[in-house]
Amino acid sequence: MVTVKPENGGKNHTTVTFFVLLGLIKDKKLQLVLFPIFLVTYLVTLIWNLGLIMLIRLDSQLQTPMYFFLSSLSFMDTCYSTSINPKMLYDFFKDEKTISFFACATQYFVGASMAQGECFILAAMAYDRYVAIGKPLQYSTIMSPGLCWKMVLYAYGSGILCSLAETVSTFNLYYCGSNIIPHFFCNMSEIVALACSSPFFSNIIIFLVAIFVGFGSLIIIILSYGFIAASIRKMSPGKGSSKAFNTCASHLTVVILYYGTGLAVYLHPNSGHSRTQDKIMSLFYVLLIPMLNPAIYSLRNKEIKESLKKVIKRAAQKFH
Repeated sequence: MVTVKPENGGKNHTTVTFFVLLGLIKDKKLQLVLFPIFLVTYLVTLIWNLGLIMLIRLDSQLQTPMYFFLSSLSFMDTCYSTSINPKMLYDFFKDEKTISFFACATQYFVGASMAQGECFILAAMAYDRYVAIGKPLQYSTIMSPGLCWKMVLYAYGSGILCSLAETVSTFNLYYCGSNIIPHFFCNMSEIVALACSSPFFSNIIIFLVAIFVGFGSLIIIILSYGFIAASIRKMSPGKGSSKAFNTCASHLTVVILYYGTGLAVYLHPNSGHSRTQDKIMSLFYVLLIPMLNPAIYSLRNKEIKESLKKVIKRAAQKFH
């Protein structure tokens, strides 16, 4: 923090140039226990997501809209996890967990861009499943490569623009007092609470982004699954309806985890112990979901399993 003395002889005031993160926990012994667990989880997240992206790129049989969206989801999960986890892991070994004003803004911008973009990717995947089940004969025509690229670019673009609006409006506020963030990363609500100037405009933007991104994408998902349910009801009971449901099971699981955890983090009631709960739920959101997403899609997917077997077989043949 920098102390500034006004020319007119008024009182000195300080301008915040860095923030202090209180971290996840204070117990150093527990930190030593959690560090290897969190490190392994993060490494598994990287390997699983990047491996899935490579697998989809290498296998021509996986060159379909569903896997195209899945590779984008894995990339977003990788970027989101990387925007927070390395700093969190590094801070386990620091007594004073500081982060510069610019680094804090950058961390929030990257993380929020990916998290908000992921909402629209999940919406695109829901629409893709609706077309596959409700209009199978027109699927290849409707879900053309051009439309898929437009949907993915819209997801990235919307996430980046919305995050940029939040970041610029929030980090242009005047910070002159406390610089302590009671969290393990640059959480928007905790940062806005530190501002000395009125955060009214910033709060309006955050609210509008939440409506546009969160509820907008959720409405698309709900509508898509409403049409999917209607299409399944028209099918004759048996293998057809069962297969249609199975194609949606993984996506539904990811959506419930993602939105359920997000709502728990951002819509929890203010209470004496809510801050601890917020940290725990945020940890699930930041650390576990990016690792679970590729696992959910891979473990129940026969095509991905077959593709992985082919890659392993080719690699084994090369070594022999």
